[in-house]
Amino acid sequence: MRYFLLLPIVLFSCAAFSQEAKIKKEKWHWDNKAQQDTIAGYAQVLKVDNILYISGVVTNDITPEGITSVYNALKRALSSYGATFENVVKENLYTTDIEAMKKYNYVRKKFYNGDFPAATWVQIKRLYMPKSKLEVELTAHLPK
Repeated sequence: MRYFLLLPIVLFSCAAFSQEAKIKKEKWHWDNKAQQDTIAGYAQVLKVDNILYISGVVTNDITPEGITSVYNALKRALSSYGATFENVVKENLYTTDIEAMKKYNYVRKKFYNGDFPAATWVQIKRLYMPKSKLEVELTAHLPK
């Protein structure tokens, strides 16, 4: 009988702890005062606690120059919160031509200086921007 009396207290306590306040989000978006793109509806970098979620950066050319431009833009996004590629823990790469990306992977690898993150590479039919052929997004951790 005592167990039935404790059940409402336990359920109420669990509900109270699971209903925490909203998470604190900080945003950065290419020198945009709103810190987000309101047309497509995204922020380039979203910081929650010590984690950076970096939206995909694209190029129309899977060439050494095109890949360099993507990773230089990602470098700029990381630096918006004082991070570098050393902070990157996950990379998602989407391309319309995986063989071309594999051919020029040496360009990407230079940015990581031998300290590679977990990574997923996927060949897809098309990206949001119709002429884009490569998009890379990152997750990075800042020191606590």
